[in-house]
Amino acid sequence: MATMPAEDRPEDAAGKPRDPLEPDVPVQTDAPALQTDLWTRIRAGFALPALDSELVQDHERWYAARPDYVRRMTDRGSRYLFHIVEEVERRKMPTELALLPFIESAFNPQAMSTARASGMWQFIPSTGRDYDLRQNLFRDDRRDVLASTRAALDYLGRLHGMFGDWQLALAAYNWGEGNVKRAIARNEKAGRPTDYLSLTMPLETRHYVPKLMAVKNIVADAAAFNLALPDLRNHPHFLSVPIQRDIDVTLAARLAGLGEEEFRQLNPQHNNPVILAAGTPQVLLPFDNADHFLRNLKQHRGPLASWTAWVVPRTMRPADAARQSGMSEARLREVNRIPPRMLVKAGSALLVPRSAQREADVSEHLADHAQMALAPDQPPLRKVNVKARKGDTLASLAKRHRVTAAQVAQWNRLSAGSKLSAGQTLVVWQPTRAKAVAKAGSKRTASAAKPAAKPRSAVKVAKGRNND
Repeated sequence: MATMPAEDRPEDAAGKPRDPLEPDVPVQTDAPALQTDLWTRIRAGFALPALDSELVQDHERWYAARPDYVRRMTDRGSRYLFHIVEEVERRKMPTELALLPFIESAFNPQAMSTARASGMWQFIPSTGRDYDLRQNLFRDDRRDVLASTRAALDYLGRLHGMFGDWQLALAAYNWGEGNVKRAIARNEKAGRPTDYLSLTMPLETRHYVPKLMAVKNIVADAAAFNLALPDLRNHPHFLSVPIQRDIDVTLAARLAGLGEEEFRQLNPQHNNPVILAAGTPQVLLPFDNADHFLRNLKQHRGPLASWTAWVVPRTMRPADAARQSGMSEARLREVNRIPPRMLVKAGSALLVPRSAQREADVSEHLADHAQMALAPDQPPLRKVNVKARKGDTLASLAKRHRVTAAQVAQWNRLSAGSKLSAGQTLVVWQPTRAKAVAKAGSKRTASAAKPAAKPRSAVKVAKGRNND
């Protein structure tokens, strides 16, 4: 996104900063509740067909039995729902889609699944990259409130265009479009219906749409389930405030009059204690804190950021990198999450303290592409060709050469279950120092076995006998 100078930011009639994402013309309606209550506005946009399924009732009962969970979930969602509803309505989509983060992440933008799906819309890394969600050393846009919402609705819109059915589009969002296409093709070949309820799907996908419909039904009439929804005004919770310079997260929160945790709830994409303006040229702030931030930022004297990025010129140990960057090795490892016994490879970006030599803000290219590559801190390796013995397996051969079976498989492009034949030649990489140690050891052994020196004449006699 382009940075908007503070002086060019639109203002409302009272002279207060207005969110550039907020529509120029507010929603017009004759119903007072639609104008003031966000839940009413969401209900008015419901458009998905009802799903007649016992699973829907199962999930309704599950939520109804957990009022504390529902309250926590809806309280978290209250920060983001206005923005999501705005985006859903702008695209003329059913407003049920605004409720999807309830079942994806319980509206937790820091959520991470076992499949490495992240953010409140739960993008896996590859799909995130497909929809221009940057994932690098400094930020993960899968957690970015604005970027992830844009990407999720882009993806859902594409899936609906592909299947022509919102229930199938939602199944594809959860399971993958290729899997849904193949499930449809199997039903077509067997002469069976191809609607959502008729497809053979994994358990999670079979429950996916029923779970969303259960949430929809609770939003439609919470009292029927003995549940209460928090009051939500039909009004932005946050504003998008431009920043011009890199700034520490702690300082940005303090200038806004917020605790760091509350600040991160709206700006959860940052992996490090500094926000890079070239990569994220705005911060999201509660509506009432935006003016406070701008006023304090204008009055602030002194540096805004105490951290910057340094590109490692050569592969080095963390201790050497720490000395060059002016910090302790322990702190360098902690801030950059460097495990023990690892080298930092050349071209990696490290977060380091600002100094007289490193005062400039981080460039756009580095803010968008910074990565850190690590390598094991071990002696140089040499390539050794070895032959498999009769009855050898990857595990037995690996044990004999003090490596792992997985390494042998990788080095030789074999699968983990590959069988070996006697005499088969394989590659094993071993430390070069092992060769030197082995050679030194063989010399010591030979010296120990060597007999004491004999007189010259005796040596000649011995040689003569050996030649016979």
